[in-house]
Amino acid sequence: MFLTHFHKIMSEFVVYYRKRKCGGNEMTLEELLLKVPELETYIRYMPEELKNRYTIKTYAPKTIIHQKDELLDYFGIVCEGYHRVINEFENGNVFMIERNDPIDFVGEVTILAGKERTSVTIETLTECTVLYFSRKDFEDWIENDIHFLRLVSRKVAYKLYRSSYNRGSKLFYPPQYLLLDYLVKYLAEEHKSSGMIPKTRQQLYEEIGISVKTLNRTIQKLKEEHLVSTVKGKLSLSEEQMKAALIYLKEKRHMSK
Repeated sequence: MFLTHFHKIMSEFVVYYRKRKCGGNEMTLEELLLKVPELETYIRYMPEELKNRYTIKTYAPKTIIHQKDELLDYFGIVCEGYHRVINEFENGNVFMIERNDPIDFVGEVTILAGKERTSVTIETLTECTVLYFSRKDFEDWIENDIHFLRLVSRKVAYKLYRSSYNRGSKLFYPPQYLLLDYLVKYLAEEHKSSGMIPKTRQQLYEEIGISVKTLNRTIQKLKEEHLVSTVKGKLSLSEEQMKAALIYLKEKRHMSK
């Protein structure tokens, strides 16, 4: 009985010691791996010394992880949660560049580009857990771990591919197309053939990149054409509207060729 109690106390002390050793983290790396087994693929060949030089942070939704133009002295692996990358301008306008799901990275583009300051702001959309290393440790890590370097490079290349694929659409397609395309893709990502899009007008403006005034006119026009509906101020597509929207988008794409 005494030995069982003693072993329990010792195991709790080991967990506490590891957390203190790793900067007072909310959890240890071992605990994080239990929650996110996919992480093992990324840190499989991580230098042994980094297992004692990391920080784990959990952020609430709508938290700024890092701000545009700030010095970047760290690299992060987003293990849990969704976040968005936005560009903020001096006139107050905000444009969403991309929305990312785990596993993703924080700061990899800035570091690989050899820049000191970030060019974008990252904001959490849901609760996010991020595993951090110093910038120097990350730079040393990718120099000695080709497996990890390949994973990071593949992620950067995928984002560039996705951005290049959609680049120019705002110049050559009308706002009705842009909004309808966004709504259809949003529902598709949620694996739905109909439903409400729980986005405010401000969020739609930031994520699609058209002005609030144009957005309001566009919504009204799509409602008149029976392509969208509104439910308690939020946009909604029925299954019939989804089918009509897909036909509309296809026709517009053919017309632009």
